[in-house]
Amino acid sequence: MDDLRRLINGYQVSQAIHVAATLGIADLLADGPRTSAELAEATGSQPRALYRLLRALAAAGVLHEDENQSFALSELGAQLRSDVPDSLHGWASFVGRPYYWNAWAHLAESIRNGENTFRQVYGESVWEYRAKRPEESEIFNRAMSALTGASNAAILEAYDFARFGTIVDVGGGNGALLAGILDRHPTVRGIVFDQPHVVANARALLAERGLEDRCEIAAGSFFDSVPGGGDAYVLKAIIHDWEDPDARAILRTCWRAMSPAAMLLVIEQELGAPNERLPAKFSDLNMLVAPGGQERTRDEYAALFAATGFELKRTIPTAGTLQVFEAAPAS
Repeated sequence: MDDLRRLINGYQVSQAIHVAATLGIADLLADGPRTSAELAEATGSQPRALYRLLRALAAAGVLHEDENQSFALSELGAQLRSDVPDSLHGWASFVGRPYYWNAWAHLAESIRNGENTFRQVYGESVWEYRAKRPEESEIFNRAMSALTGASNAAILEAYDFARFGTIVDVGGGNGALLAGILDRHPTVRGIVFDQPHVVANARALLAERGLEDRCEIAAGSFFDSVPGGGDAYVLKAIIHDWEDPDARAILRTCWRAMSPAAMLLVIEQELGAPNERLPAKFSDLNMLVAPGGQERTRDEYAALFAATGFELKRTIPTAGTLQVFEAAPAS
């Protein structure tokens, strides 16, 4: 019963962690313990209410409470600091945003009718919603960045990109993955491609890494066209955002831009067999709630490729949750 109750009440812990991340509690505790009164003053919070939040998080193992209502970070909570490698601060700050939280509150409607939750609640896609709200877009971008550090490192360890002359990162966001590839392989050149308001963030990152001379920035929609001339086309965490018709449209756009010798690298979670891969199964629900896509099995990706002029060659697991689905234009 206790285990089931913990699962039922998981949303309470999630929201408490979100509030602590939004207040910057972990950063305030980076140099050592502080009292709840000191933290309340630093965050502009009501002292008693903040203490109630902090002691609950201590019971959950995120913080540790000492005497005199003093709190320190636990090993778990240290991952909420914004200045540590593979920080989850950005993700925790995002998941409790009211618009996103509200979409999950309407999950039942989507289970009944099979339609995307977000569009039913707000009358537009989550992408359209955030495009009109720069603050929410920035919070979301930080959340995505928070998840990419460890996953990018795992991808770079698992797959050899050195054999390609030019890599096109389709939907490449701020260029973090492509920058990691170029850092590791000095002979490789790159093109990061995304919507104009998204790819604009790539310029600063590439400049910071000294990669401007080896990487182009291109803007547009992957439903219309993608840059030609690549030896490899990378789509990381793109296809799972879309249902099959749109996923096929994206893959066909890539196929039109590719030479017969180019490779397609779709990097996604693999849904897995029954009773396993909890993160992938709940990511699949998240696709139903927010972007409107789905996670897929290896066979489902193979079918998508076959329907769009590709042939799945092999699947390369990474140390994380992602797989590299390597495909080539069908002969």
